Amino acid sequence: MTGGAGYIGAHVVRSLQQQGMTPVVLDDLSSGLAKFVPDGVAFVQADINDTVAVTAALTDHGCVGVIHVAGFKYAGVSVQRPLHTYTQNVTGTASVLAAMEAAGVKHIVFSSSAAVFGTPDTELVTEESATRPESPYGESKLIGEWLIADVARAREGFTGVCLRYFNVVGSATDEVYDASPHNLFPLVIEALLAGRTPRINGVDYPTPDGTCVRDYVHVGDLADTHVAAAQALLAGTPLKPAYNLGSGTGLSVRQIMDTMAEVSGIDFTPEIADRRPGDPARIVADGSAAAADLGWKMSYSPSEMVSTAWSARKASGPA
Repeated sequence: MTGGAGYIGAHVVRSLQQQGMTPVVLDDLSSGLAKFVPDGVAFVQADINDTVAVTAALTDHGCVGVIHVAGFKYAGVSVQRPLHTYTQNVTGTASVLAAMEAAGVKHIVFSSSAAVFGTPDTELVTEESATRPESPYGESKLIGEWLIADVARAREGFTGVCLRYFNVVGSATDEVYDASPHNLFPLVIEALLAGRTPRINGVDYPTPDGTCVRDYVHVGDLADTHVAAAQALLAGTPLKPAYNLGSGTGLSVRQIMDTMAEVSGIDFTPEIADRRPGDPARIVADGSAAAADLGWKMSYSPSEMVSTAWSARKASGPA
């Protein structure tokens, strides 16, 4: 799998192992950490844009499918770095698909994103909702979906499925934590560990408590569903082209802050800042299709999402 040394990818690797499968990790370590790859798992340090290296990894290890998690995932930064974003996410995905063809590998699970929807015009996003990405990141993920669909039409026996997910949080093992400098959970946790006060951007949204509402999904559930999708493709089970891995309800930023205070034991009152440009009031997805076809479920409470994230970060030691 690509990106297997990252926060999400490393969880997928462990889920593959738990299901008795043999993962092979390919990662350039631009954001992943080698220590996240479990001992005994084959690891190839390479860039996904190096098609020859990806082909060799697939061939040398006898791979039968790809879970493609590697990518540049920061929507806000992508506005300043559009060419870098496209190189990593569009050219990189094309490279992986070319390597798969060269190696005779015909099945791919693609990590897509809720960013393909942009600002939704409905309260609950479904697989049929309009795709109107509002950042180079969202555009690049949608093009990745198109590439896979085009290859599926052109290449006999080729199958792929795209998993669109939202805010991934928590940890299923203290060995792996979210080290992103852009995601809400690590931003709050790092602030608390450093003695700083976390910040809320905007408290005047048309939501129950005035703060943004988002889908927060636990990385353990997400990883298990990647594996379920891979198993379904290998078994020849018909799947939709894409699935939303959402909660159907969502949580507000204020709810997350309150839970952080409760779990950490650090009582704080968040600083209030202005809204960030482009932040929709609410983005929540219907995960019922993924539940029906892939066994998707939300098996962690908000408190468990926060407590597992806190535990994994604390176990990693000083930043």
